[in-house]
Amino acid sequence: MKTCLSALPLFGAALLASACTTVEQPARQAAPALALVDAPAGQVEGRLDDGIRSFKGIPYAQPPIGPLRWKPPKPLPRWRGVEDAGDFGDSCVQLRANPAASSVYADEPGPTSEDCLTLNIWGDVDARDAPVMVWIHGGALVSGGTRFGMYDGESLAREGVVYVSINYRLGPLGYLAHPELSAESARGISGNYGLLDQIAALRWIKDNIAAFGGDPERITIAGESAGALSVLYLMASPDARGLFQQAISQSGYMISSPELSKPAHGHYSGEALGLWLQEKLGATNIAEMRAMDAQSLTDRAIGAGYLTWGTVDGKLLPRQTVETFDRGEQAPVPLLAGYNGGEIRSLRRLLAPAPATAQAYSAAIEKSYGDLAETFLTLYPSSDIDESMLAATRDAMYGWTAERMVAGQQKLDQPSFLYLFDHGYPAADAAGLHAFHASEIPYVLGNVDRITPAWPAIPDTPGEHAFAKSLAEYWAAFVKDGTPSATDAPVWPAFGAERNIMVFADDIDPRAGGIGAAFELQDRIVCRRLTAGGISWHWNVGIASPENPGPTAQCK
Repeated sequence: MKTCLSALPLFGAALLASACTTVEQPARQAAPALALVDAPAGQVEGRLDDGIRSFKGIPYAQPPIGPLRWKPPKPLPRWRGVEDAGDFGDSCVQLRANPAASSVYADEPGPTSEDCLTLNIWGDVDARDAPVMVWIHGGALVSGGTRFGMYDGESLAREGVVYVSINYRLGPLGYLAHPELSAESARGISGNYGLLDQIAALRWIKDNIAAFGGDPERITIAGESAGALSVLYLMASPDARGLFQQAISQSGYMISSPELSKPAHGHYSGEALGLWLQEKLGATNIAEMRAMDAQSLTDRAIGAGYLTWGTVDGKLLPRQTVETFDRGEQAPVPLLAGYNGGEIRSLRRLLAPAPATAQAYSAAIEKSYGDLAETFLTLYPSSDIDESMLAATRDAMYGWTAERMVAGQQKLDQPSFLYLFDHGYPAADAAGLHAFHASEIPYVLGNVDRITPAWPAIPDTPGEHAFAKSLAEYWAAFVKDGTPSATDAPVWPAFGAERNIMVFADDIDPRAGGIGAAFELQDRIVCRRLTAGGISWHWNVGIASPENPGPTAQCK
């Protein structure tokens, strides 16, 4: 084909040798074929590309909008005609990232709206009764969505898994508790609407996934950060019982939560927080809050300091999650859980300002930790305050939670597997982000080539790809049969009496001992705070710790 250079971009002097030249046109790639499925919910038309079917933006519930805002989602009737599932649905309304702020997590969520209760499905075209993995995105319960490249399901679909990702309501639209909302509820509760969305999505999946090649009796819920917190809530919620058979928790956090109608554990009640937000927004009742623009409400609420939590309402979440696990009342399912070595390196906002001297650091710890100060300072010494603060918050929030969860499942005679992701690579290490929070996601989901724009570049090397392949295989194998395994990789031992943990660093190695003495220290602190009743447990660790309430008959 002859093309004039004047119509082309100028790439260099060599192209200026003549006015026109012959240009070979690249072969046109064939568009993905259509894939039609007739599910109980209705007919769905997705796409078929290189043996993988994808269905995006499928509605799983009626969106509670406007006067229905802050209500539980309702099932959809079977739709008429064919639902086009060729592209993602809107992300849920969320706090928009500040363009001036730098974050490795910054990505474009695409269009947002309250009409966002959709899910996406990937699977092999020949899948029949395949295991199902349901991915719950992170984002502190205030942001995120399913369209990000790191969450793509093609790679796991090629491992024989039917992969589903779900949207759910976020921020105040998803988690506001309020006395008016409790009064209008048939169950007398409010808050946890995002959790109700997740449960509705699981019910839809159970009812419909067979039409897409999945087995409704082999569903694994999985998530990272707030997604892992959601996994924890789903394991604790009686309403979700029987909707999944296994769970994966990546960097979950078993923190204290507000209770619905009374202050507890250092938190105001959920309903009191709702009234506080109503006042901050200048509203006189819920009707006025329902009339507000969703984006404006979200931005103003979070700007005022509203924190998004699950609410212990006595029904959907019967009690604090640590108490649920203490009593063995969580879902009795196999569990894979773990955390990252550099969790807090990308979450430094969780740290209090560092003391100016080693002496000031030690004095603050001795004052706060009392009889446990010597143990704390042995684990997190004053010789490197920054590293000690990073490690202490990491261990208290994420490491302790991971081991607490797998130990809890072991007590229920369920297979449980613990890991530490401590893998670094040049770009991340150069940025001071070795094994940072969420850095395992591209590896375990098989998407090292689909990271967010500001993510430290993952090396395109055979060794890195082999490492990623092993992790994706471990995760896929767990989804398939409850035992993580990978080709030409070490056997991953169950947690067991030895407290086995698989360490993913430069190499992949199992070791015994769990997260070590850090677990016993944090477990004692949480037990004491829980018993005392007026102290929360989250990132108030180390120099940010309240005074240690001391041992009791129940807590050493």
